[in-house]
Amino acid sequence: MARWDKLTSPEIGDLIAKGMDLAVLPVGATEQHAAHLATGTDTISADTIATRAAEIAGVLVLPAIPYGCSHGHAHQWPGTISLDPVTLTSVIYDVSIWAIRSGVRRIIYLSGHATNGPSLGSAILRLRYEEPEARFRQLGLWDISPRVGKLYSEDAEDFHANRGETSLLLHAYPDMVRMDKVVDIPDVTPGKVFQYPPPRTTPTGAVGKPSQATADFGRQMLDLLTEDFAALLKNALAEAWPDIPPAR
Repeated sequence: MARWDKLTSPEIGDLIAKGMDLAVLPVGATEQHAAHLATGTDTISADTIATRAAEIAGVLVLPAIPYGCSHGHAHQWPGTISLDPVTLTSVIYDVSIWAIRSGVRRIIYLSGHATNGPSLGSAILRLRYEEPEARFRQLGLWDISPRVGKLYSEDAEDFHANRGETSLLLHAYPDMVRMDKVVDIPDVTPGKVFQYPPPRTTPTGAVGKPSQATADFGRQMLDLLTEDFAALLKNALAEAWPDIPPAR
């Protein structure tokens, strides 16, 4: 298993020299997930999928970033520790630059938290400009494939601590779940023009139907997430730079 934090400096150098120059950076969050899920849900989910898929595909996995941009989660729900979006951009940029200095040439950022997206996008814009010979891609767990996205959002488009997230942990990390504290909250955002923070859409911090969560559904999600992300990583390994068409 090519986990960066479990390898020595020479081992990392040897792997990169042999062509293992693609790394996955899991980016999570530490934030409230209602009364039934632990605050590390987004980090542990992204790290688990990244590690399992990377082992299949044969790529490096960088240590997960456990803090994200969680400004939308109000102080009324204890437990959230958020980075400013500018700070998160800088953290992602710094981690990436140091990985590139070790020889990494391709980085895929796997986020377990939706509002990490703008910071990731901002960091990528800067990295592409400063490191034009490197390649970057960001995606959320739910973006890995259409069938994965469907599993995540079946009970809520604007999901949070819902059936999917709860099931995944119920299977993989049941000690992080309190099913006796579950409360279903309907998604009130479909059809809205604006995007709204959790305090405006839920009384508990959850959106969806976590009461429908099962370990079996979580196992199904874990298998599909791993399979589809491993396939994406294999495609990334094989992908050549696009040919620039001639000007006409």
